[in-house]
Amino acid sequence: MTLAAGFFARDAVSVARGLIGAELQVDGAGGRIVETEAYDAGDPASHSFGGMTPRNAVMFGPVGRAYVYRIYGLHWCLNFVCAAEQPGSAVLIRAIEPLYGRDVMQARRGNVADRLLCSGPGRLAKALGIDAELNGAPLDGPPFAMALPATAPGIVEAVRIGISKGATTPWRFCLAGSRYLSKPV
Repeated sequence: MTLAAGFFARDAVSVARGLIGAELQVDGAGGRIVETEAYDAGDPASHSFGGMTPRNAVMFGPVGRAYVYRIYGLHWCLNFVCAAEQPGSAVLIRAIEPLYGRDVMQARRGNVADRLLCSGPGRLAKALGIDAELNGAPLDGPPFAMALPATAPGIVEAVRIGISKGATTPWRFCLAGSRYLSKPV
């Protein structure tokens, strides 16, 4: 149950769309990906927009790696490095529908409603136990496990949220009808 690194060798938008409905587990905890956002080096909202730095170096390859960073000094965020032809691209995993290891995720997050357990990138990272130790880790092996859905899910495209630059770019992708999104479409 693992996606090969080659899956991530495409442009960020294709990877972000392709991950909707996929199952993601980190050490056995996880669920169905229901919300993603795409970022590339030409995007003013991307960490890679100004070029490579020590913080964002993982975004410049190889593909199929986790890019983990902290926002507001509080929350970790999980991204998947992609687009071999355009270094500096990644997909932010914004929300999952919790399916596996709920007890572990609840212990990490506290007693929160199931709908809010992994709804938002910071919540998701905390529930899955994501931190700086996983920055640069390959996605095609432990602790990660991923599988694509058997059938193509319904996907809703929207503008990205929580950013000021590039906010009108429609690179947010959501599982149609999901109640686990970080914010309704």
